[in-house]
Amino acid sequence: MLNENIRKLRTVRHLSQVELAKNLHVSKQCISNWENDNILPSVEMLVKIAKFFGVSTDNLLGLENTNTVSVDGLTDIQIDHIKLLIKDLREI
Repeated sequence: MLNENIRKLRTVRHLSQVELAKNLHVSKQCISNWENDNILPSVEMLVKIAKFFGVSTDNLLGLENTNTVSVDGLTDIQIDHIKLLIKDLREI
C-alpha cells in the first residue's frame, strides 16, 4: 500500500522519480526501491514524504482514506475560495 501511494502521489503531481528524489534529498534508486516495495523508508523519511505531499502519515500508509489540504498561511478569503472550488468539483 505504501509503495502504491508514493507512486500515485508522485505521478499525480507529474514528478519523475529523479525529481522526487531531488526534493527529498535521496537517490532515484531509493524512490524506485520504495515504489517497487523492495525497502521501506525510515520513520523520519516517512514523515518527510508525507509533509512533501501534504498528506498525513496515516494516509500515506493507507490507514485512512481521507485527504487533507493544508491551508496554512492562507487568508480567510482564500480558504473560502478553496471551499467553493471543492463544492463545485463535487457537483460535477
